Amino acid sequence: MERADIAIIGTGPAGVSAAITAKVRGKTVLLFGSRELSSKLTKAHKIQNYPGLPDIDGAQLAQAFKKHLDVLEIPITEKQVTAVYAMGGYFGIQTPDAMLEASSVILAGGVVMGKTFPKEDELLGRGVSYCATCDAHFYPGKTVAVLGYNAESCREANFLAETAGRLLYFPVVPHEVAVNDHVQVINERPIAILGQTHAEGVQTEQNTYAVDGVFVLRDAVAPDKLVPGLAVEGAHVRVDANMATNLSGCFACGDLAGKPYQYIKAAGQGNVAALSAVEWLAKQKK
Repeated sequence: MERADIAIIGTGPAGVSAAITAKVRGKTVLLFGSRELSSKLTKAHKIQNYPGLPDIDGAQLAQAFKKHLDVLEIPITEKQVTAVYAMGGYFGIQTPDAMLEASSVILAGGVVMGKTFPKEDELLGRGVSYCATCDAHFYPGKTVAVLGYNAESCREANFLAETAGRLLYFPVVPHEVAVNDHVQVINERPIAILGQTHAEGVQTEQNTYAVDGVFVLRDAVAPDKLVPGLAVEGAHVRVDANMATNLSGCFACGDLAGKPYQYIKAAGQGNVAALSAVEWLAKQKK
């Protein structure tokens, strides 16, 4: 695949707005996210402050967004983005089965809610992983834990079970658990990851389980984990008025860029981020 001008991560109002503006400005776009768009958007009962669309509900607004993307022939890539690397002149977009490239990046994935587990940050890359497809080959015949949050994490657990000797699945939040017979489901709430220099176990409210690796499979990866070196303030990415982050060529918008969490604000920031990215790309060619 050729290098895209702009990679946009997230298909909520901010990401969709950024993709539309970038395409209108003649840029090639890689749009990552769900084809169903943002679940936060689609579940909204009524939206009363989106100009020109009084009393529209979230599902209707999502359909309007989809139609706009279709009209402009902007496809949505549903590959999970597990990391974004600033490579000096371009960005590497890591997915489970390929490394894609873009000259600039717009982060629009929304706010990752909830705290990390104790020792999760310290042991990331040392037995703690966020991508089963990327790291399953490290655990042939070993005991692996999956801290799962959704149906996708169940599918990842099934994949891991093909390699691991033993697979323990912990549903962190309530969801339908659909795993195969090679996966042992532990219906206990995990409260910590154990280990000093490498992940060695999972502690629940009731017991402790010895493991060789831990996969934390949330709906999204926290921005500073997704993009090494990215400056954050709490759950938000630090941006300026142009939606630029501390990394040259990387922009952020929407809920990820701070409060208020409003659909119209997110869409406006997506527009600004795309225009800023277009301007940044033009400067690189001079």
